Amino acid sequence: MTTKFAPTYETYRGLPPLAGLCSMEHAVTANWSVEESVQRLKHLHFVLRRLVEIFTCRITGEPIYELKTAFSHHAYLCAEHVTAIRRRVGEMREPPLGLDKIPHEALRLFCDELQSAPNSASLVFGLYQVALPHVLEKANLVIRDAHPLADAPTVRIAKFIALESQEMIDFGNQAIHCLVDPSCRQSLEHWQQMLMECLQAAETATPIDQEKNQLPEPHFSREPFRFEPVPQRDERFQDPFNAGVNPEAFLYDEQFSPRDKSLMMFYKRLREIDVPEMMASILYELRDEEPWEFHMEMTRQLWDEARHAMMGEVGFASYGLDWRKIPINFTWSRNLNTQLTARERHGVLFFIEQGLMPKTGKRYEWEVGKESGHPLSALFQDFDWADEVLHAQIGRRWYVPRYKNLNEALAYGDRCWSKVLSHWSAYRDQGLTEHKNWWPELYSAACTAWQAPPDPRALAFNTTYETKRADLKEL
Repeated sequence: MTTKFAPTYETYRGLPPLAGLCSMEHAVTANWSVEESVQRLKHLHFVLRRLVEIFTCRITGEPIYELKTAFSHHAYLCAEHVTAIRRRVGEMREPPLGLDKIPHEALRLFCDELQSAPNSASLVFGLYQVALPHVLEKANLVIRDAHPLADAPTVRIAKFIALESQEMIDFGNQAIHCLVDPSCRQSLEHWQQMLMECLQAAETATPIDQEKNQLPEPHFSREPFRFEPVPQRDERFQDPFNAGVNPEAFLYDEQFSPRDKSLMMFYKRLREIDVPEMMASILYELRDEEPWEFHMEMTRQLWDEARHAMMGEVGFASYGLDWRKIPINFTWSRNLNTQLTARERHGVLFFIEQGLMPKTGKRYEWEVGKESGHPLSALFQDFDWADEVLHAQIGRRWYVPRYKNLNEALAYGDRCWSKVLSHWSAYRDQGLTEHKNWWPELYSAACTAWQAPPDPRALAFNTTYETKRADLKEL
């Protein structure tokens, strides 16, 4: 409805009216309500929250490194959108907010289908060709339809969602071009049509108990989704069971130079891709046991750990080194995921984080980075340290309260880590790895890039993980 508008309305000296939100002609329309705003936000909320879960639960079993990192990033972006929506709905309605209710059974089926996509190509296609464009469309409709003055906070959130959804779609379009060839796209046409039918059915207003009769037949979700706890890696990751080099032993040995240690720190950062692989299992297994705020903060931490891995990747590139020529070990995430419960894994994570807080932890790595003469090492360790301080705080908010005090919480995490069998000898005896010492070859290549002779002491480094874990405690 539009009320009469006086075309002679003027602001002072022609200044933009209404704080620049819209024209007066637009503002006098009244085709909006709190109820309509909340209903649309709840639709977006359900899809985005499920997308957080889908991106996260597919990280561990996704073999392609670039998709692991992208899923980590996009899970975090969607989680930020969910949090903004929850806060806004809470501003417009008294509890209970009803945010945990499914808006339509068709949306549940839609998300179940995405989660059950059988491989990288189909998953990328469903997420970026169908799901995120749907989110973008819904956000743009809110921007178009909401009253720009009365519902200005919702419009702002919708703009935020639309902006980052488009960025995710742009990445996805490139990924689809790389991974989905014409024959694969053709094989997914029926599934794409089924997904679109789900979205069309979700626009109906029939009671939820009648909607199941209107749904299309499940495609990939005929069998319930099963989380893959064993980390998968693509063919570039050679010898992933290799634990023949203990980077922490090198880093904390005073005889080695900061320059040489910076190379080892870049390796440590790149190897951190195993942290999202492990954290994904915690988030998936505890999805119904913890409140949204837990998932929001842990998803942020998961994304930070993926960023750290990419910092290592960039560090190798800055030295002109090919990380594919050395083993990027995955046994930490593999062993934790297959030997411990989700709560025990969280305990190990917290114990490690707290161990990084003293001066011998992240501050020390930053100091090494500054002294290395490599500005990128100093930069990355500066932000790595800041991130880990945040992660320690997240642990204190969500892990420590389950115990009597901090010391008990730390002791539990230490015990859990001690329970993990490294299988160092077993992996070797089974022929999965020879635990080759790859450090001399990498270090020699770095010295060539530096145009500097290798330090004979660093070249001879040969400490393994056979008897010590990453905090140098004896196994």
